[in-house]
Order: sequence, then structure tokens, then C-alpha cells
Amino acid sequence: MKGCFILEEKKTFFGEFKEFISKGSVLDLAVGVIVGGAFTAIVNSLVNDVIMPLVGLLLAGVDFTALKITLKAAADDGTGGVFLAYGNFLQATVNFLLVAFVLFLVIKGINSLRRKEDEKEEAPEEPAKPSEEVLLLREIRDSLKK
Repeated sequence: MKGCFILEEKKTFFGEFKEFISKGSVLDLAVGVIVGGAFTAIVNSLVNDVIMPLVGLLLAGVDFTALKITLKAAADDGTGGVFLAYGNFLQATVNFLLVAFVLFLVIKGINSLRRKEDEKEEAPEEPAKPSEEVLLLREIRDSLKK
């Protein structure tokens, strides 16, 4: 009897997991992550292939990814050296700032469109003009009141 209870709990657990996975928000998140990965590749290409060469040109040909500090030189016996590659960190920081800036612009544009749509929905519509019959009945009512 106790074994059946455990089996029933597992079924409920997997049922809940299936429900969680099949919800739209989880699927939307998965699509967002995939599109974000593709977008990151585009931004990385923009930074690495367009922006950083221009910055390097402005800074007398400095390649940021090649910037490093030697902590321990390579030994004659073939052991490698130890380097602090801060240029890669600078590159990643520039990538992050560009991605954040582009996302800021996209979200700002979306919010602007939403505000415009909300303003259109909130704008009061002109009330419909009453028909001639209603106007005539109002005139009769007003004259009877007098």
C-alpha cells in the first residue's frame, strides 16, 4: 500500500512538471533565450569586426584581445607562462554594454508604441448624436415641463 502511495506521488510530480513545461510562459522564455543567443552572436560580430578595429585604430592599433600582463614567464623546460588576459575582459565588457544599450533602445521603442496604443484606447469617443425622434421627444418633454 505504501509503495502505491509513492508511485502516485511520482505521477503527480511528473504531471505537475509536464504542466509547468507546457505553459506558454516557459515556451516564450525558451524562444527568448534562443533568439537572445542569436542576437548575441550578431552583437559580438558588430563589436569584434566593426567597433573594436575602429577603436584600435584610434588608439594607435591596439588590439584589446591581445592585452595581457605576464604573471609568470614561460620556462625553458616547456612549461607555459601564466598571463592575466585583461584584454578579453575589456572586450567582454564592451560586448555587454552594447547588448545592454541595444536592449534598452528596443524596450524603449516597445514602451513608446504601447503608450501610443494606450492613449488611443483611452481617448474618449464622441457620444453618438441622438436621432431625430429622440430630439423631437426631448422637445416635447421640455415643452410639457413648461
